[in-house]
Amino acid sequence: MTTSDITSELHQGSMERPYTGRPVIYATQGIISSGHYLTSMAGMRMLLSGGNAFDAVVAAGFAAAVVEPVASYSLACEGVFMLYHASSGDLLALSGQGTAPARATVDFYRSQGLDSIPTGPGPQAHLSFTVPGIVDAFVSLLQRYGTKTLGEVLAPSINYADHGIPNYEHMINALKSPSTREQFDQYPPGGTPVFYPNGALPQPGSLLVQKSLAGTLKIMADAEMAAPGHRQDGLRAGRDAFYRGEIAHTIVEGAQRMGGILELDDLAGYRAKFDEPVRTTFAGFEVCGEPTWTQASVLLQSLNILERFDLKAMGHNSPAYIHTVVEAIKLAFADRQAYYGDPDFSSIPIEGLLSKEYAAGRSSLIDPDHAYPELPPPGDPRNKAPKLVGARPDASVPAGGSEDAGHAAQEGTTHLAVIDREGNMVCATPSGGSFGSSVFLPELGCTLSTRIEMFNFDEGHPNVLVPGKRPRTTLVNYLVLKDGVPTMTFGCPGGDYQAQANLQLMLNTLVFGMDPQQAIEAPRFGTDSVTNSFYPHVYYPGQLSMEAGFPSATIEALSLMGHKMVPAQVCGMGATVTRRNAETGVLSTGADPRRASYAIGW
Repeated sequence: MTTSDITSELHQGSMERPYTGRPVIYATQGIISSGHYLTSMAGMRMLLSGGNAFDAVVAAGFAAAVVEPVASYSLACEGVFMLYHASSGDLLALSGQGTAPARATVDFYRSQGLDSIPTGPGPQAHLSFTVPGIVDAFVSLLQRYGTKTLGEVLAPSINYADHGIPNYEHMINALKSPSTREQFDQYPPGGTPVFYPNGALPQPGSLLVQKSLAGTLKIMADAEMAAPGHRQDGLRAGRDAFYRGEIAHTIVEGAQRMGGILELDDLAGYRAKFDEPVRTTFAGFEVCGEPTWTQASVLLQSLNILERFDLKAMGHNSPAYIHTVVEAIKLAFADRQAYYGDPDFSSIPIEGLLSKEYAAGRSSLIDPDHAYPELPPPGDPRNKAPKLVGARPDASVPAGGSEDAGHAAQEGTTHLAVIDREGNMVCATPSGGSFGSSVFLPELGCTLSTRIEMFNFDEGHPNVLVPGKRPRTTLVNYLVLKDGVPTMTFGCPGGDYQAQANLQLMLNTLVFGMDPQQAIEAPRFGTDSVTNSFYPHVYYPGQLSMEAGFPSATIEALSLMGHKMVPAQVCGMGATVTRRNAETGVLSTGADPRRASYAIGW
């Protein structure tokens, strides 16, 4: 593909992204932004009825499992959180990431003739189920910081599932994917009777009713109602219905019927975990994210590298700016591949990875005129050395050509963020269970997560498969402080683009002074020069994906630097930036027009 071909395909007659007219949402009592207006309304109902940000994010999270199933998110999946509790001062990460089942060992998969953990489309998706984590994370939030009962936060989602929601364009576009029908057909009846009435693609505005999912949600609410004692007793009872009771049996029986390896003890033993976040500083702000059981530190490492450059002088989305940001991300990705994993199972050199001295050395490797042609070698963070002598780029996966990239819209994952009048902040990124890669259990009303696919089988590697371990997930979000006061959250779904998109949102805000809506709508880019976290783990050395909205001169200049330019429909979608003015208490947020995202304030 020539540069002119790329430019034509990227812009298709228009050199700019269309102006959406979406306003910044300002409020004083509470704000919420999510991947869908009905999801946002579920959370807003909690705020309007006296609940706090934690009640709202849980209600919205449960609702998203009903409203946004095409976002590869279901009730039996996982999520990650960043939170600030104003009255206690707690600033924490929360892991609702599912873990590997007890039977999930490297030896087991090798005995099946596998060198990695497969998902769909295809008949082996049942081997990739992770222990569901999101429900325990939601209940843990309510137990520690919320005020509502489980029944109260479940009420909107039960109503949506039981009485139906209107099918909407983004949902229908996702249902057009051949991989969705193919995967439903692999494990019949799958979701075909639910999502394709009479076998046909639904029309916008037609009702999507999910009776089985409503029944699953009601089991938890009913268990709470039947529990004697106080609110905490009811929350435990609702949680136990999912992890020890009727729902757990439904999950395990469904998985084992297909040959899966989930067992009741896997669910009964699962616990979400509150963690101290990892941190760095940039441009007078402190940026906090989840530890290395996620890829959150990719953004932090990139910021440390980029603070050595005058990004503002380069100009927003100029060739020099894009090139510098991309090369910094590549260096951080190289370290992700070598060093990131669940810190409960491996010794992670996080102090070295996030040290300013190490970042200074890594920044010196960036050539201002030439792109590194593949994934660079990792550094040596333990000795704060920019290069690890003798290391090679990740060559374990065959490199694909740009024609194989398949940059269709990424429906996977959703994001939601809430700030309330007290200054409580919480953002959540739930995901897992894509229709095209997982298995839909009709009796449960949703899919199971397949994120165990992110492990590797490399002995001694921090992300090697071990039972009970969290895979190094792509899910991330961030909380930012100014002068020690939490002021902003950032989140954007998009697989390996997540840390990259969040980095651009953050730079748009902290360097270029954009408001939340401007930061969200600005066109984005993403490097594919790293082994993809998802099966089959493709790798496109030197490839740079670009959304529409970049001038042809920018595309041409980057191509001349050695970047292999390809068009992308999106580089992350469903982004959210939320802010609180520490002096006035005024709240603000935006919503991403790349999908059905919506923000509400009062």
